[in-house]
Amino acid sequence: MGKFVIKTTKTGIKFDLKATNGQVIATSEVYTSLASCKGGIASVQKNAPIAAIEDQTVEGFKTEKNPKFEIYTDKAGEFRFRLKAANGQIIAIGEGYTTKPNCEKGIASVQKTAPDAAIETE
Repeated sequence: MGKFVIKTTKTGIKFDLKATNGQVIATSEVYTSLASCKGGIASVQKNAPIAAIEDQTVEGFKTEKNPKFEIYTDKAGEFRFRLKAANGQIIAIGEGYTTKPNCEKGIASVQKTAPDAAIETE
């Protein structure tokens, strides 16, 4: 089973969502309080399983309603995803992937792992 790991950074508190194999599959922004970080986790747990996928790498892509995963390419040409909540705020981002299918697998892993993931503090 996957887990959310809450970490304190120099500038605040963030979480990583780790798959069963321990790999980070999504990470959060930096929050100013533990309560807001836990709120972000709750939002990912609620929104990830129901989020549509908007593939911004194809021309004339269909704009989906929030909550949604957005697939895009970064400056290095890698495929990435971000999860937006119903209010449009980005609540989690994925790492860079060399292929779109791997990015899509990352999204599927977040959708599968997030709802029941345990929450730990590092």
